[in-house]
Amino acid sequence: MDVSLVLIPLMAVLAPLAARGLGRWVRIPVVVFELVLGIVIGPSLLGWAHPSAFVQTLSQFGLAMLFFVAGTEIDPTALRGRTGSRALWGWLISLAAGVLVGLTAAPGEGAVIVGVALASTALGTLLPVLRDAGELGTGFGRSVSALGAVGEFGPLVAISVFLGSRAPGPATIVLGVFALLAAGAIWYAFAVPRGALHRVVGATLHTSGQFAMRVVLLILAALVALSVFLDIDMLLGAFTAGIVWRVLIRDAAESDRREVESKIEAVAFGFLVPVFFIYTGITFDLRSLIAQPMLLLLVLATLVILLVVRGIPSLLAAPPGSSRRDRLAVGLMGATGLPIIVAVTAIGVDKGILAGSGAAVLVGAGMLSVLLFPWLATTIRREPAGRSRLGSREHTEPGSGEG
Repeated sequence: MDVSLVLIPLMAVLAPLAARGLGRWVRIPVVVFELVLGIVIGPSLLGWAHPSAFVQTLSQFGLAMLFFVAGTEIDPTALRGRTGSRALWGWLISLAAGVLVGLTAAPGEGAVIVGVALASTALGTLLPVLRDAGELGTGFGRSVSALGAVGEFGPLVAISVFLGSRAPGPATIVLGVFALLAAGAIWYAFAVPRGALHRVVGATLHTSGQFAMRVVLLILAALVALSVFLDIDMLLGAFTAGIVWRVLIRDAAESDRREVESKIEAVAFGFLVPVFFIYTGITFDLRSLIAQPMLLLLVLATLVILLVVRGIPSLLAAPPGSSRRDRLAVGLMGATGLPIIVAVTAIGVDKGILAGSGAAVLVGAGMLSVLLFPWLATTIRREPAGRSRLGSREHTEPGSGEG
């Protein structure tokens, strides 16, 4: 029997307990504990858990579910007007700067991998932080959501075009085909009569039928399978599936919609997503970093580069009239990256483009960004008593669609 099948659920239980226990002194995202506990039980330290094909498959499901949830959380109003355009321009600047950094360390396709990694933002990781802090509906939360949406969708497109098995030209055509099919799915979700769907969803919420969850899994499987068939990154399909589901369920009764969201979060954050983060810790090559102290310094240097390359351009999307504290918090949130870094470095290692030690450096920096940046951002956002926070007020932008 693979002992990992017991150890991973155990670590998944211990992680929120540790986060809650330390929460009275410092707020640290639970994913940090999942990663650290994975490293502790993995080959690099205790050696109790080891990589396996079955757990790796579950981990991939967890990664797909993480991006599905990110797709369901996309707020279209956050991508309109000033916030959306500035988030896009900020990402393009980050990508260009990241590729330039990559050219100094890994010329050729390696530079694209480094550039994509440095230009990513972990929306799926930040959403629980924003939700727990009550920030999703604030100006600050919308800015971070826009940064995360562009910082996850943009890298997925770049991976599909530049790191697939096809040349960039044909890959772009194939990506266009996927975009048309995805747009058709979203249009159908808008156009199809949803009354009957919502009635079935409501009638089976508390029965063994669980129609809503079955539809969710069907949409996710269909678009992921389409991505795999077209040989583009599967996470693009998972992200699009989340958008399709959000459109389908948008007019359902508020109570039913919240119930379904709770079930999706239970499957995602109660089961599959923790497997992904804990398995990432198990497979993290800590030994190579310890064996070469210079690599540990490179991890810290890469963390600083991540803050410069992704954090500074993210300031463009800060809400109008933001204080220095709010701008700094936006930059820190924008520079938080891990899932895309894990995915793109795995592609690089599999293709022989990126050395394992280089992947460990990038993933290590991503792990530190998840550990430090959201915590620093939320700490900076806590202003002295008596002062209202800018991000807690609503901001209306021309063309944003916000009333």
